Amino acid sequence: MQGRKEYTPKMIYQLHLDEMVPIDDYYRKLDAALDLHFLYKATEGYYGEEGQESIDPVVFFKICLVGYLNNINSDRKLIEYCANCLNVRTIHQV
Repeated sequence: MQGRKEYTPKMIYQLHLDEMVPIDDYYRKLDAALDLHFLYKATEGYYGEEGQESIDPVVFFKICLVGYLNNINSDRKLIEYCANCLNVRTIHQV
């Protein structure tokens, strides 16, 4: 009788992205060096009072910065890149 291994993915319960990316990672160092909280005040006048909340301006800037640093010109490719890279996802608020 031929046996077959059936793959059943297991759920990982105690997983933190911070533990999976090295401490000396480039994006960790960049996040520690940049203080982008000034963007909240600088962009405040461009947002309306009604409607859905927009994307956080600091998160948007960080996503654009990742695109610039990796020479990614397409918005779709940039979102795909950010979704697949653990070190990018460890940047706070991304």
